[in-house]
Amino acid sequence: MHILITGGAGFIGSHTADALIEKGHTVRILDNLQKTIHPEGRPEHLHPKAEFIFGDVRVKDQLYRALQGIDAVFHFAAYQDYLPDFSTFFHVNTVSTALLYEILVETSLHRGIQRVVVASSQAVMGEGKYTCPACDGLPNHYIYPEIRLEEQLSRGRWEHRCPVCRSILKWLPSDESVIHPCNQYAISKYSQEQIAMQLGKRYRIPTAVLRYSIVQGPRQSFHNAYSGAMRIFALSLLMNRPPIIFEDGRQVRDFVNIRDVVRANLMALEQDRAAYQVFNVGGGVAWSVLDFFHTMQQVVGRDIDPILSGYYRYGDTRHIFSDTGKIQGLGWKATHDVRTSIQDYWEYIRARPGGKDVLERTEAQMKKLEVIRRVKDPR
Repeated sequence: MHILITGGAGFIGSHTADALIEKGHTVRILDNLQKTIHPEGRPEHLHPKAEFIFGDVRVKDQLYRALQGIDAVFHFAAYQDYLPDFSTFFHVNTVSTALLYEILVETSLHRGIQRVVVASSQAVMGEGKYTCPACDGLPNHYIYPEIRLEEQLSRGRWEHRCPVCRSILKWLPSDESVIHPCNQYAISKYSQEQIAMQLGKRYRIPTAVLRYSIVQGPRQSFHNAYSGAMRIFALSLLMNRPPIIFEDGRQVRDFVNIRDVVRANLMALEQDRAAYQVFNVGGGVAWSVLDFFHTMQQVVGRDIDPILSGYYRYGDTRHIFSDTGKIQGLGWKATHDVRTSIQDYWEYIRARPGGKDVLERTEAQMKKLEVIRRVKDPR
């Protein structure tokens, strides 16, 4: 097949391109080489057999040109940050997806498209699914909390509580039916999902949506250190400086290795049962942020105490963990553990200079914009 990967110069896109070329497919990449991700321009890791087009998924004639002669599309181009530039999330994530289907339908290119695979995010599930141990057994006992607001976080009250008895809620794995986007990124990704699934069905464009958990591995740009425990912790340990761990470090996260994600991408392309479906793609093991940091220390051989002083990142979820039972029904399962992801990424960043400036700049910017805040009234 002739396959287009939007955002194909990036982390997930470039690994997927390698795997597709290895299987004999012809790959074209469309990427605008965003400076915050690719400050040095076209990355050296791009496969030499991949055709590269410099362009923006929001520009109609550029996207149209990239779609010529294409049998399948991986739509990976995306914007992800914690910064309050809200419109950018929707311009990049939502508008580009609508434009993709608009071009396919308007030009009748959709008749030749065998599959569109859209990259979504675990963030669509928001704070996820909970239950109250004290109220368990009551009708409708599942709870889907709202995003935590400043009144709660500024007092260091991290956990969600039952609206009835005020007990601390217990998190549960969240399947694909859990939809509760609470921040700008999550809302943009859910609107992207809806565009892809509904227009895909309407115009018979076989579409699959993959909701990734936190994807980890080499090529993940450390120039965008506003988010991502892996890159923030790894850069901090590499520079021998203590990282800030937000809240109390006990928040639960779900990490998945890039190699497992690539296998899920290929499965979404190849299996007919994947069409018109949404799938969670997660690592299958729940990690607290503190446990993840301690494991990284062990793997890389660095012992630096983190900063645990009541900092929090406004807009974070407390706990989120994906139920991957649905995609396992297609024969997929995560097979690479967190230690492998850490080791691979550590080797990757050690070969690349410039991390210190990135950490200092992004941390200062987030504090200035009040994305990173600190407990004021711990009562």
